[in-house]
Amino acid sequence: MRRPPAALARRIRRATHAHGAGESGLGKLIELHAVNAAGDMLITVALASTIFFSVPTAEARGRVALYLLVTMAPFALLAPVIGPLLDRIPHGRRAAMAAAMLARALLALTLAGAVATGDLELYPAALGVLVSSKAYGVVRSAVVPRLLPPRISLVRANSRVTLSGLLATGAAAPVGAGLHQLGPAWPLYGAMALFVLGVFLSFSLDHKVDSAKGEARVRLGPAHLPGRGEKAPRPGLRTVGAPVRNGLVANSCVRALSGFLIFFLAFLLREEPLAGMSAAVSLGLVAVAAGTGNALGTAIGAWLKARGPEVIIATVLACALGATVLAAAFYGTPTVATVTATAGIVQALAKLSLDALIQRDVPEEVRTSAFARSETLMQMSWVVGGAIGISLPLVGTLGMSVGAAIVAVGTLTAVRGVLLSSRRGTPHPRVA
Repeated sequence: MRRPPAALARRIRRATHAHGAGESGLGKLIELHAVNAAGDMLITVALASTIFFSVPTAEARGRVALYLLVTMAPFALLAPVIGPLLDRIPHGRRAAMAAAMLARALLALTLAGAVATGDLELYPAALGVLVSSKAYGVVRSAVVPRLLPPRISLVRANSRVTLSGLLATGAAAPVGAGLHQLGPAWPLYGAMALFVLGVFLSFSLDHKVDSAKGEARVRLGPAHLPGRGEKAPRPGLRTVGAPVRNGLVANSCVRALSGFLIFFLAFLLREEPLAGMSAAVSLGLVAVAAGTGNALGTAIGAWLKARGPEVIIATVLACALGATVLAAAFYGTPTVATVTATAGIVQALAKLSLDALIQRDVPEEVRTSAFARSETLMQMSWVVGGAIGISLPLVGTLGMSVGAAIVAVGTLTAVRGVLLSSRRGTPHPRVA
């Protein structure tokens, strides 16, 4: 009875520690992120029925609008407070990730008492879960370069970490559904157990994760040129060059498209299912296509070698534009599945490439703040896209046309700058 689980554990350990990831410490971060993603999925399963699926469409729009407002709050705190705070914690990144895990374990226990009723009292606890989850994500992105094996590029390392989270999410979803059959609180008990495990895994990371030297706050504004006798300015996202700025614009566009498609199609397919399908099957098809696309995009990133992040961003924007235009012209089951799968692929690859740009170009002493502020911009874009989606008339062709317009704006703004930056070929030191 012990042999199959032990054999599976050995295979997982070989996969997470391959290509030097075991020696560098990246393998343990990959395993920690898988536990994190599985815990978040169990919480999502527990909360899904209280936000959207259990109420009529008219009431669901109000609840979803409230949900969008709630999701913005973690980033309002994350950018000006949590990022710089984490930057200034000396030798404390492992403790910060452990604290984020412990906070979610306690909040999951709190949610277990409120999820059965679905009252608004669960929103403060859900907000705390979001804040803790995003704080963990910011620190995790900032420490990847510290654990980078010599044979793996930043894009590939990021994708391996993200892929572990997607696989864990896929495995946790049916487990959460099974636990939900026992009672609405049981997935939350499972999440609590996973986050407690995550506390111990956080402290098992390599000690070099905690190195911190002279850290300062990153700024999004333009650089102030120092006068004679003045100290050099603190670096900000605009001071690191065009690649990061263009990457931010491209990812904002892609994230807005993702938020738009999620909410527009969720409401549209409830009222007007795809041909020959029920509303539940239509929503399931879209969810599977989006999840498969996201996993495929992450897997592609894991297989990529030392490709330029700028070229990847330009390519995925062109793919997103083509898919949305096709769906607008020929709205139907095949094109809806195609556009949602493409959006998943594009979002995964664009985010991996942006992470690599920030890890490559932003000075280490302010990198955590940079990730916090970039995540804020991404989430705001997602919320804006979602708000557009829930406010539009439920007409398929109109919705896909709006989606194409969102991508077109980002493509025209970012692709030219991305390609010019790539052609210049400015050398960047490898972050280790």
